[in-house]
Amino acid sequence: MDAELPNNGDGPVASAAKSAADEFVEIVKTIAYALGIALVLRVLLFQPFTIPSGSMIPNLEIGDYIIVTKYSYGYSRHSIPFSPPIFKGRLFAQSPHRGDIVVFKDTKDNRTDYIKRLIGLPGDRIQVTDGVVYLNDHPIPQRPLAADKSDGLTGVTKIEETLPSGRKYITQSEYENGGNDNTGVFLVPQGYYFFMGDNRDNSADSRVKQALGGVEYVPAENLVGRARVILFSWDGAKLYNPITWFTKARVGRFFHGLH
Repeated sequence: MDAELPNNGDGPVASAAKSAADEFVEIVKTIAYALGIALVLRVLLFQPFTIPSGSMIPNLEIGDYIIVTKYSYGYSRHSIPFSPPIFKGRLFAQSPHRGDIVVFKDTKDNRTDYIKRLIGLPGDRIQVTDGVVYLNDHPIPQRPLAADKSDGLTGVTKIEETLPSGRKYITQSEYENGGNDNTGVFLVPQGYYFFMGDNRDNSADSRVKQALGGVEYVPAENLVGRARVILFSWDGAKLYNPITWFTKARVGRFFHGLH
């Protein structure tokens, strides 16, 4: 008759415990690798943003979910989450182009993200007179578009502007002679940029002093990246109500390129 041997830690119980521990370690490693890859992609390549305001209407709507390319202008400390002050300036810097839709950090706190259209490059003279933007003393040509009442808005004028490069985009005006339709002359300093929202009467941008909620001139270091595409879009969808994920989806805006 065989005698039962005492469990000295080398039997099935110990093997099962070791197997469970190994499996847990592998799970932790997998999660760490995934987070590391996601962080690298977020810092070096792409970052998603959700549009919370209407300052870029008609091109960006509240609820648009966009993708921004981080490599477009090189990298600064603002390319990294929480903007750690580990270095100054930009690495692999590339100059943005007039007309780009850009995400940048607010100069007041270096934390809040803004999205606007780049209008003025370093050394440019910018002035707005009767709603017309003057670039280096020359007006940016405007072409009024036919009224589109499908969005239910009345009294809104949509205008196509054409930059000297030939680049075209649509802006929106709600008021004639609005608060920011007439400004003084802005001389953009070297190393800084001048931004405006496409929703010209409802954008606190470089035309507006910081004390009044604007951004004034934006330093090159604060650029985060260029907005490229609307990935998805929802009009008031609620995370806790999955039905709205479908009923509130603006499918026509999915995968819409930004210009």
